[in-house]
Amino acid sequence: MGLPTSQQKAFGKVVADVNDFFPHGTTIHVGDSVKFVPTGFHNVDIPRKGGSAAALLLPTGQAVAGSLDAAGAPFWFNGQQNVGFNPALGPPGLFGKKATYTGAKRIQSGLPFTNKPKSFSIKFTKTGTYTYYCDLHPGMKGTVKVVSKKSSVPSAKEDKRDLNTQIGSTLKTAKKLTKTVTPANTVSIGASGSGGVESFAFYPANLNVKTGTTVNFRMSSKSFEVHTATAGPGDPENQPTSYLGVIAASLQGNVFDPRAVYPSDPPGTIAALTPTFHGNGFWNSGGLDHSSTTPQLPASNSVTFAAPGTYTFYCMIHPFMKGTVTVT
Repeated sequence: MGLPTSQQKAFGKVVADVNDFFPHGTTIHVGDSVKFVPTGFHNVDIPRKGGSAAALLLPTGQAVAGSLDAAGAPFWFNGQQNVGFNPALGPPGLFGKKATYTGAKRIQSGLPFTNKPKSFSIKFTKTGTYTYYCDLHPGMKGTVKVVSKKSSVPSAKEDKRDLNTQIGSTLKTAKKLTKTVTPANTVSIGASGSGGVESFAFYPANLNVKTGTTVNFRMSSKSFEVHTATAGPGDPENQPTSYLGVIAASLQGNVFDPRAVYPSDPPGTIAALTPTFHGNGFWNSGGLDHSSTTPQLPASNSVTFAAPGTYTFYCMIHPFMKGTVTVT
């Protein structure tokens, strides 16, 4: 469920990960089981035959209320529905357990919220080809082909060869992503390639513009991720009690701080960012992605830099992602 642990150091050198299952597909005899090993923040969702992946985010049924900026002004999203993880993806889940899949009922592993989630096994009792999904990363999927006991299946050697081919191909793609170039006044929040490869960096990492310039923060076209571009006080990774740190930390719970999910300014408007905007220099693109399962999330957002200074941006979902815009 994600990049094999033996490969994470190599991919880490190029600030990359892969939203895919390794191997991407497997063939087994009917009645056999597949063991799923969590190596990243992914789940396994096998819908009933003919079904599709589950939604990651759902309205909580509670409206946002009392959300104020640092200057004491209400944010525009007060009154909007708050959102959180789909409760179906929560505990107890399948980790450390066994399950049987017949095609009649969805098998859902849940999200690996514990520090060291255990592996789990799923037994397949009917022949056919079944697709399973990661609901956190729409587009991430794998297949299990179940054949009769008389049919041949790949040997362990053949499986290892296919796995190594997949690893080699994705690492090659990851290295290419470090050379990502964007159009003028455009920042790509991450970069992506085929096979679920994701580079977790801002491209460019440092952008220089003149006062009055509008910059577009956008998702890369093949990304399975959700990102934000967020400016404001504090380092969300190293200062958890700072303004941005508190916002980012809320994404580890079941209900999110609306300042993390919603854009800081009404959709369709281009804010004029200064060091005192919203009382403390806060601007958030809101959640951005390319998935049709979250139609409320756009693929880009823009902001105008209305005053000189150096503005640092983070992704609230992946706080280690950091970029700067220097305005003269």
